Formats: sequence, C-alpha cells, structure tokens
Amino acid sequence: SSSSLIRDGDLVVVYQGHDRMNAVRVDSKKSTQNRYGCFDHKDWVGKPFGSLVHDRKGKGFVHLLRPTPELWTLVLPHRTQILYAADIGIVVTLLQLRPGSVVLESGTGSGSLTHSLARAVVPHGRVHTFEFHESRAELAAKEFDEHGLTKVVKVHQRDVEASGFPKILLSKSVEGEDEVAEWQGASDGAEDYFADAVFLDLPRPWRAIPSAAKCLKPGGVLCSFSPCIEQVQKTCEEAAATPCFASSGSARTMEILLRPYEVKQERIVTPAEPEAGGGLPDPEDWNQSSRKEENVKTRLLPVPGEIRGHTGYLTFVHKAFVN
Repeated sequence: SSSSLIRDGDLVVVYQGHDRMNAVRVDSKKSTQNRYGCFDHKDWVGKPFGSLVHDRKGKGFVHLLRPTPELWTLVLPHRTQILYAADIGIVVTLLQLRPGSVVLESGTGSGSLTHSLARAVVPHGRVHTFEFHESRAELAAKEFDEHGLTKVVKVHQRDVEASGFPKILLSKSVEGEDEVAEWQGASDGAEDYFADAVFLDLPRPWRAIPSAAKCLKPGGVLCSFSPCIEQVQKTCEEAAATPCFASSGSARTMEILLRPYEVKQERIVTPAEPEAGGGLPDPEDWNQSSRKEENVKTRLLPVPGEIRGHTGYLTFVHKAFVN
C-alpha cells in the first residue's frame, strides 16, 4: 500500500524485537497472537505505519512496520537459501543499477534479492527473473503480484543453465507484454544487447556465461553468487574464455562478512575532588555526597552470537565496449 495508514488487507511487519519479527496480512476479522499477547487486527486499521499497538489487555505491545526489501528478507517464507542485506547491498551497488535499468536474474528462489533489484530500477526499469522449478516460480509470481511489483518484475519458468536466457524484446512501456523467443543463433546486431546487468545464483553458473554475454549491453555488469570456491574458479575460467569479458580485464571476487556492533552508554562514577590539603577518600567510605558523575561514555561492543559466517563469494565482471 502507498498509503501512510494501515488498511484492511495490507501486509505489515509485526516487530517484536530486532531478532523477532514476522509478516502479517491485516484482516479486521482476525487476530495475531505472540509472546506479548493477543492483538486484534481491527485495532490496527487506520493507524500509521510505525505505530506502537497494545494487546487486548493493554500490557504487551508491538510495532507495525511498513514492509521494505530489507525487512522482507528477514521475514519471508524460505523456499531456498537466500541472500541477506550485506551481500544484497554490494550486488545492487556494483551492478550499477539505477531507475530504468533492465536486469536479468537467474535463480529467483525465495525472491529476497528480487525485491531489492526492483526497488533500484523503478519506475521505468524491469527485472526479468528466471526460476527452473515450476512451483517456486509460481509462488514467487504470486508474491510479487501481492506486493504490487508486477509492473516491474516478470517471472519466467526456465532452466537457464541448460537453455540460456531467451531473447526478450522489451516494449517501450512497462505495461506491455514481453515477447519471448529462443535464440536463433549468434548475432552481432546491437538489438540483441538489452540488459544492463545480469545476476546468476546457480549451481553451475559458468554454463550461463555465453548466454549472459549475448544479453548484456557493452559496459554492462555480470555478477555470480556461489557458496563454493570451486564454482568461482570455473566461472572465472569461462569468463576468461569469453572475449567480451576477457578483454575488459575487470573480473574480481569478494566475500562479504558482516560483524554487527551494539552501542552501549555507561555512566562513569568517580570520587569527588579532594579538599585542599586532604587526600582521596577510601573507596569503601564513598557515599552519595562524595561521589561525582562524569559525562556519559559511549562504547561499541560486538554483538555476541550475531556474527554471520560465510555465505558465498560474489564475482563481478564487466562486458567490454569492444570485443
């Protein structure tokens, strides 16, 4: 919903704490129960997103947040392993996405990255996301429809490893239907190059490299996400054997590790200044009258148990302007 107020049928993120939240579809005839109590949805309707609401007894409370790509990543139903904010932020940045960009994504999965890609290219861009598993593709398409992304995101059920990307002829209007046809052999025509960026999250991403090279515009960026270094090695070898990628000399691989810190504020208590000619009082004899509070001291401490380990390797390569 684009409204600042929660309406019946809206999707909200019920925030109980930084490590405890869930997505709920508002239905004024239903209620939600959690550790903080029972919450009637009818009490949520008409309140602004971000509101604090109490349970029936008026004791427990939660916050009702507007869904964002970052929050959706934390609450989405997992159909596959997903990318999290640390990797997603680097992907969106280094793919150089902007409003109007056309992106090809292979490996829709649970749609975590797709939501962030869509936000980066609106209002006139397009995300074509490919999923080989039929039921996962259908569920993803249903979710994107419920989230109002159908004008930006198009789901295709296709095995890109085996068949490559189709040749997608984009209309000028995002309202229009896409014509999808198979490649009819290699072509050097500029009309074949329509994608600004390609993202691969596949078991064997190197198989999709030749097809990605056909789709990318000169200067476009390819990114591949792989959990194993052996996958990275084969992907880089295939990219090096593809002239338009090899001649750019821009291949690089990175691993993103996120270490969260929490901010703590402490008050340091010290004894009062000694009187002239006197020494410091014995710490055991300190009392309220002989103590002095200093300014608040802020400390940054690692959050124990919150450090996410290895997720995968990100490999980026640019398509050269001249082969």
